[in-house]
Amino acid sequence: MNSWPPVPTEPPARHPDAPAPDTELPEHYAYCFGCGSEVEHGLHLRATAGEDLTVRSRFLVTETHQGAPGLAHGGLLACAFDEALGTAVGHLLRRPAVTGRLETDFVRPVPVGTVLHIDAHIDGVAGRKVYVSAEGRMNSVVGDIAVRARALFVLVELKHFIDHGRREDLRKVAEDPGLLGRSVDLNP
Repeated sequence: MNSWPPVPTEPPARHPDAPAPDTELPEHYAYCFGCGSEVEHGLHLRATAGEDLTVRSRFLVTETHQGAPGLAHGGLLACAFDEALGTAVGHLLRRPAVTGRLETDFVRPVPVGTVLHIDAHIDGVAGRKVYVSAEGRMNSVVGDIAVRARALFVLVELKHFIDHGRREDLRKVAEDPGLLGRSVDLNP
């Protein structure tokens, strides 16, 4: 991997309302494939706020997550990292953001039955661009590194989701705000 972040950045500031370290973080949307409780075969990724600008996430690789027999699908692992990295940005900066770029390095195979522990860290901010990186370890927070990832997230306004979201899903959220894991800051 090349130099990271690839451009000069400012040190990010943890939002004053960000969850305290060791706080279990809620799913951001009940129907999110990465963290949502309403997706039967989703990742059901769970996360905890860490110190400074870090979030620790974890998920169990199940039989429904296979690519090759007995091994996690690479695209599914990339999805888990996208979720973990986005969780760090969303919860620690308390700003809506979308993935602009995601790079994944698969270091070793991840068998079914593995609990993958992903430590995501916000590395820098350049305007609307937020640079984050993560490592995923197998079966413990000090286990073997299986996957590394880096991503660029772009800060957006809530209007982005209203303009591009499916109307029936937006209507469901309007009718049941509990589908969102936390209240949304309309004026951050």
